[in-house]
Amino acid sequence: MFQRTIAEKVSCTGIGLHSGAPVQLTLEPARANSGIVFERTDGGVPIDVPARPESVSATLNATTLGLGSARVGTVEHLLAALYGLGIDNVRVQVQGPEIPVMDGSAASFVYLIRQAGVYEQDAPRRVLRVAEPIEVHDGPKRIRVEPARSLRVTYRVDFSHPTIGRQSVEGLELGDGGFENELCRARTFGFLHEVEALWRAGLARGGSLENTIVLDEDGVMNPEGLRWNDEFVRHKILDLVGDLALLGMPVEGHLIVERGGHALHQRMVSELARRIPAWSQPATVADARPARAAFPIRMPATA
Repeated sequence: MFQRTIAEKVSCTGIGLHSGAPVQLTLEPARANSGIVFERTDGGVPIDVPARPESVSATLNATTLGLGSARVGTVEHLLAALYGLGIDNVRVQVQGPEIPVMDGSAASFVYLIRQAGVYEQDAPRRVLRVAEPIEVHDGPKRIRVEPARSLRVTYRVDFSHPTIGRQSVEGLELGDGGFENELCRARTFGFLHEVEALWRAGLARGGSLENTIVLDEDGVMNPEGLRWNDEFVRHKILDLVGDLALLGMPVEGHLIVERGGHALHQRMVSELARRIPAWSQPATVADARPARAAFPIRMPATA
């Protein structure tokens, strides 16, 4: 099984969820073993920020990567799309402070990657196979990972709001189209009183009913309603997949999450990253199935 990049350069524009600033995003093919690298292009001299656990600079409301003075915010939805569709190496040029929110899910990025296509490279791929259980806690919040033959996720959330309450997804299989069919369209969400507080703090300036599920005391304010009745927990899994992408290789294990969030996700990612030297192994042909089913693998437009 070999590594993959995108076959062609593709771009899109949008606004940042927290900054409200216009953003131009470009994905470019990258060499094997280079991983995913973000490049801030709007600050004079371009600065590269690798998508790695040690680059995480903040986890409040989103995952932010930083290196020196360069910051790239809200990276998780794009990273989830890249991970879910089997892209190992890509250069992400960002003209703006964060990745554009688009519709609040990963669906627009899935479409963008589909437009680019996939190019299989002459370099072996590796996977992180969980060999023994690991668990991290933060009060009632916890994440446990156990050995499994593929990436599976059990995720449970518990909110006092009557529209959400206790929701769970049990043992979701991320391969064989699971990411595209079950997760990529799940949107970010927030409560009206929290959104108003964020606005007062100068955050969520780009948030609207077009890119965020907003709940008031009575229920969902978005006129189109929900895409799934349990869209809230599905979006939490989407965030988890984006945070796992920072490991730089697929994970084979069953993650069981109780009331998770970006901070707890990153604690588990750090624990897994420490075990990469012992647990990473060559990928098998079976690992290729999700991406090959989703895309044509073709030569890039330019060498």
